[in-house]
Amino acid sequence: MDNQPLQKRYGLLTAICMVVGIVIGSGVFFKAQDILIHTNGNMPLGILAWLLGGMAMVLAILAFSVLARRYVRINGIIDYAEETVGSRYGYFVGWFVTTIYYPSMTSVLAWVSARYTVALFGENDPTSGMTMVLAGVYLCLSCLVNVLAPRISGKFQVGTTFVKLVPLILMAVVGTVIGLVNGNTLEAFTSSSVAGGDASTLFAATVATAFAYEGWIIATSINAELRDAKRNLPIALVGGSLIIIIVYITYYVGLAGVASVDELMTGGAQTAFRDLFGNVAGTLLNVFVVISCLGTLNGLMLASTRSMYSIAVRGNGPRPDIFASVDRSTNMPINSGIMGLFICAFWLFYFYGANLMPTPIFGIFSFDSSELPVITVYAFYIPIFIAFMCKHGREDMVHNVLFPLLAILASAFMIFAALYAHGISKYQAAAARGEFSFPVLFYLIVFAVIMGIGMLFYHKKARTDQVTEGDEDKHA
Repeated sequence: MDNQPLQKRYGLLTAICMVVGIVIGSGVFFKAQDILIHTNGNMPLGILAWLLGGMAMVLAILAFSVLARRYVRINGIIDYAEETVGSRYGYFVGWFVTTIYYPSMTSVLAWVSARYTVALFGENDPTSGMTMVLAGVYLCLSCLVNVLAPRISGKFQVGTTFVKLVPLILMAVVGTVIGLVNGNTLEAFTSSSVAGGDASTLFAATVATAFAYEGWIIATSINAELRDAKRNLPIALVGGSLIIIIVYITYYVGLAGVASVDELMTGGAQTAFRDLFGNVAGTLLNVFVVISCLGTLNGLMLASTRSMYSIAVRGNGPRPDIFASVDRSTNMPINSGIMGLFICAFWLFYFYGANLMPTPIFGIFSFDSSELPVITVYAFYIPIFIAFMCKHGREDMVHNVLFPLLAILASAFMIFAALYAHGISKYQAAAARGEFSFPVLFYLIVFAVIMGIGMLFYHKKARTDQVTEGDEDKHA
């Protein structure tokens, strides 16, 4: 092994499929039910939540597309933080995505993939030993493919992206048409439940959409391996985000055309698929759902296997000499991949103990690891946008000021919504029962401890002389 650079192995299609394929996965299937529950079956309020979450994603993407045209180094979000705010901030962003953000999302996707897989064989307990063992197997297999056969991983990402769109488009088109004919769609939008809902329900539903919309930033993790990254990455980010929003909202409306809101709140999307296509066809479409989830898992693991390398190649983090090494035969950072797998396994254990067990084993430190780390990343975006405006605002008021400013507002809204949904709202509900609950506070404590550990591995004199495409352009 040595410190050779990663090869330019991916093109525009793979980048688009990274954005669409990572974002469209399990979230649209199981978060649609959560959104209906949060809004008490209020379909218009649910669609508003989807729009707000999508708007936050698009505004952040527009700002990052500007950054993607300017900076290309090892790993997108780390590059942007380092080039705008500074190397120290870049390191802590890298440490966060390496130890919390990527692995927490990857572990949830492994569980969801396993959950839908065992359901095909009649196992409906999402907390069963079979489900958790299979989740661990999926983590290991996904890591092996990404580390030992990265080109196969890229082709798998492209293939599963097209496969996963099949059930969503079918439900969106067929379900909407049937709903308009039988009156289910009109009933869903005019029922008495539409009158309910307030700011707290909207915030909770919007935060739920954050998980379904999240993952697009992971596409920037392959910018060092993307051909013509300054052109292709912005196109993939913006184009992919628009596809995602259209698919999500039309799918959500299609569900309400097939099954009643009460049925969807109780049985989830699987009820609508069975009602529309029957048991056999419904089972077949559930296979598509499993493939969809595995595609998303593959994309998340792709980022997890490279994240420790992204820190180490800059001469930072624990043992950079080990984690910056790249295997000559596969041109992949195998040591980084193994570490990524171990961190993902830890978060899978945490997710099980905090969110799936009848009595959470982590007590007051139990929080929703599928949502809160997503919101934290929005907080990391804000200093990047501010620093970029200060450095380059005068060059282009629209792209370098307006876009980042709108992204800051969107990020602030998502942070506030999370604080309200996982903090104030939970506290008020628990206080009414004579109890105490404030999950977001204890998540922040865990976050602070992990970031504190990261401080121990920060090296002030780390290498910062990595040659970048941007540097090459300047010297050309």
